[in-house]
Amino acid sequence: MKKQDYTASITVTATAQEAFKKINNVPDWWTIVFEGHSQKLNDVFTVRFGETFITIKIIKLIANKKIGWQVIDCYKHWIKDKKEWLNTEMHWEIFAVNDAAQINFTHVGLVPGIECYSGCEGAWNFYIKESLFKLLAEGKGIPELK
Repeated sequence: MKKQDYTASITVTATAQEAFKKINNVPDWWTIVFEGHSQKLNDVFTVRFGETFITIKIIKLIANKKIGWQVIDCYKHWIKDKKEWLNTEMHWEIFAVNDAAQINFTHVGLVPGIECYSGCEGAWNFYIKESLFKLLAEGKGIPELK
């Protein structure tokens, strides 16, 4: 049986263009401890959560439809395999649905059974289903502040 990659979906009253723009404004919904750029194909950015960091390269960018990220470096201080996310990918798909945008997110390589799965699943659930949703619905997300 194939292990299932982590997925999350939200539907929010926003245009696909607004969703695309706000997903790419990473510090507004994920963490304000952010270095680099996250707007164009091949941009590289790093997000930090205390000792933990994740460096991501944008590998796909189709305006208002798709975003692809690849983890090119990472350090997860709280697990045995500090590089567990290395070479994993995050894929965003955005669909216009009536007066709303549906956002589907898949973290390829984040599967049940790996050490960080439960903690990372909970974190993604918060950052996508609560913080990003709130950013799109109300104009202000809930990013990590340190």
